Amino acid sequence: VAQRFALGLLTLFIVSLVIASIVELLPGDITQAILGQTATPETVEAFRRELGIDRPVHERYIEWLRGMVTGDMGKSLANKREISELVGTRLSNTLFLGGFAAAIAVPLSLILGLLAALYRNSIFDRGINLFTLTSISFPEFFVAYILILLFAVKAGWFPGISNVSTDLPLGDKLFRTLLPAATLTLVVVAHMMRMTRAAIINLLSSDYIEMAHLKGIRPMRVIFYHAL
Repeated sequence: VAQRFALGLLTLFIVSLVIASIVELLPGDITQAILGQTATPETVEAFRRELGIDRPVHERYIEWLRGMVTGDMGKSLANKREISELVGTRLSNTLFLGGFAAAIAVPLSLILGLLAALYRNSIFDRGINLFTLTSISFPEFFVAYILILLFAVKAGWFPGISNVSTDLPLGDKLFRTLLPAATLTLVVVAHMMRMTRAAIINLLSSDYIEMAHLKGIRPMRVIFYHAL
């Protein structure tokens, strides 16, 4: 575990170093993006000094790295807000969306995978496999566009674009994030259902399951008390 943790930290360090180098090599900077093309060179230079981006890149990177180690992410150059505040708001929405999708996808995957294993090679099993292969074949953003087109644009049941704030009631949050959660659910179910199906089929062919059948134990008891 310690070795993997150290490897993860090293990977993050290398990625941050590469990103900082690439950003430095790009033409222009944030001062030109904020002030626009009509700003004079003197104004741009004064703004660069105010933001502190006139210093060498290695000094800025070391200062940023020191802040990250101590938990200080600094402030956004664009709006002067604390980066931890900006990240925290978006992180809470991301965790909520992931938890919402997982609450739907995990039990649904287990149920569909179990049924597909019990009735393998049936019409139900083939239909589920076709559905999962179709879901895996398309990228998530394409599935999201299809859901928005069908349920937001055509049917008008859900908003195509929604803003989820921290003080929003739980019911409104669930409603506004249902389409994104459905997109994640389709992808997760496709992968988890296939893994569940393969695992259940492998378990059903094991010796102790066959012995349970020979002893006359009811099939549902074998599934829920021995296979699962």
